[in-house]
Amino acid sequence: KSVGEVMSIGRNFEEAFQKALRMVDENVTGFDPNIEKVNENELREPTDKRMFVLAAALKQGCSIDKLYELTKIDKWFLVKLKNIIDYYKVLEAVSPGLITFDIIKKAKQIGFSDKQIASAIKSTELAVRKQREEFKITPVVKQIDTVAAEWPASTNYLYLTYNGITHDIIFPGDFTMVLGSGVYRIGSSVEFDWCAVGCLRELRDQGKKTIMVNYNPETVSTDY
Repeated sequence: KSVGEVMSIGRNFEEAFQKALRMVDENVTGFDPNIEKVNENELREPTDKRMFVLAAALKQGCSIDKLYELTKIDKWFLVKLKNIIDYYKVLEAVSPGLITFDIIKKAKQIGFSDKQIASAIKSTELAVRKQREEFKITPVVKQIDTVAAEWPASTNYLYLTYNGITHDIIFPGDFTMVLGSGVYRIGSSVEFDWCAVGCLRELRDQGKKTIMVNYNPETVSTDY
């Protein structure tokens, strides 16, 4: 099955992993333990469902050692995935009216979306977003240094994260945003990406500044 290939960037594994899950399937809110039921056979077979069976197993209290035996996924990853589920349980124990700055901040730092937080605390995405904005919890733009500080990086590789305090780049505004064609799947590949590249070139020829939003690792627009 070609279920898609994405590139997700974060400041910790939990953040990047949850972002990636949302990129592959827009109906998924993150590492959600309520999508699939626990099934040992499905844990043994690496399929597109296995991650969510794993989430359910972690929520049920299955040990890291047992999950390692079944999945053969390195324990480092299993511990990180358990961190997400443990925080899910913390959120589920919070009543919507009592959510604090620290609870939202930590959730955002390990990759929870507003919708995901809302479903855990039995609230709405809009209410969580409003609360988050009142707390002034917003992401910062970080730039990737593609040459490991060997010389000044000229590539403008940017990502958003809640694990930071200041923006690496200041945007004066007046940019045109070009949206990429999304995840690579059977029937959706490089020809759609060239539409984005063509669009960027045309806008550049017209003297407009552009921002490319993309999460596909193999496309020209990602390198552009």
